[in-house]
Amino acid sequence: MLGRSFRSLMKSKLLIILFLGMILILYMFDSMHNSSTGFPSSEEKTAVKNVVNHSDQDQGLVRPIVLGFSQLGSESAWRNANTISIREAAEEAGIELHFEDADQSQSKQFEAIRTFIKQKVDVIAIAPVIESGWEPILKEIKQAGIPLIILDRLVNVSDPSLYVTYIGSDFYEEGRKAGKYVIDKMNSRKDTVGIVELVGTEGSTPSIARGKGFRDVIKEHENFKILKSESADFTFAQGKQVMKSILNNMSHEINVLYSHNDDMALGAIEAIEEFGLRPGKDIIIISVDGTNKAFEKMAEGKINSVVECNPLLGPNLMQAVNELMQGRSLPKRIVTPESVFTETMALEEVGKRKY
Repeated sequence: MLGRSFRSLMKSKLLIILFLGMILILYMFDSMHNSSTGFPSSEEKTAVKNVVNHSDQDQGLVRPIVLGFSQLGSESAWRNANTISIREAAEEAGIELHFEDADQSQSKQFEAIRTFIKQKVDVIAIAPVIESGWEPILKEIKQAGIPLIILDRLVNVSDPSLYVTYIGSDFYEEGRKAGKYVIDKMNSRKDTVGIVELVGTEGSTPSIARGKGFRDVIKEHENFKILKSESADFTFAQGKQVMKSILNNMSHEINVLYSHNDDMALGAIEAIEEFGLRPGKDIIIISVDGTNKAFEKMAEGKINSVVECNPLLGPNLMQAVNELMQGRSLPKRIVTPESVFTETMALEEVGKRKY
């Protein structure tokens, strides 16, 4: 009886040992399988998770570059294309963009700049609505230790160290190009060539420089006379209204219209047609910008020449921002390459323009 109980107990213990042994073998096989196939064990999964968490925390310390940009407004198709270019380029470059539209107001630009300073952005960029009145606010930016980039239009300051670089067009050269085209086009005329000039926003860099460049070219030709120079604020509506008023007073004297941008030229074309004249024939039209709408009118023979002014400055701006943050020096002026287009070139270009 005792011997039978002992044998039964030993048998039970043996079964337990065998069971435990099988578990141990299965565990070892599972570990070897995980190691050979690349599937992580639960402990490995925990370790990887911890590494990822630490990596995420480390990456969180490297925040994106923050750019505060004050856009002067949305007065034209050119300006809208400029804004889109900046937004898209910032996203592509991984730069955090703080964007403020000033609606043609310098005081709103001042407010935006002070907001950027409070936000402690890395770089500030400004497309100034006019040239004057910037020195005090630019000194505030410098005192805050934030580098400043001027875009599209210049600022008139006594201390050029208040900004790092200017990115944009050579507006004076654009005016010269327009003047050269007028001389070539009207060179056979020996009598007076009457010119009307539609100017953009008064006091803005394009208006000042495009006007001066144009005058410096035509002044050598005594029969070329600017009959009227009037601001139409770079807008279609003002271009039409101002041109209508000028036509009512001196339509028989006008041979050439020189418009400082396409939107004003397009408005003026409507006014000319409503008056009963043929734009591009009765009145030769030269515009500046190079929007697709202007090329369509040029293909129709209603605009004779367009001097290009490239609004797609976003990539240039983001490259400059990145180089600044890397400690590189930049040239004081970065000028974008541009062309002159005439009626014979218009058909090839229509539809190709990005703005």
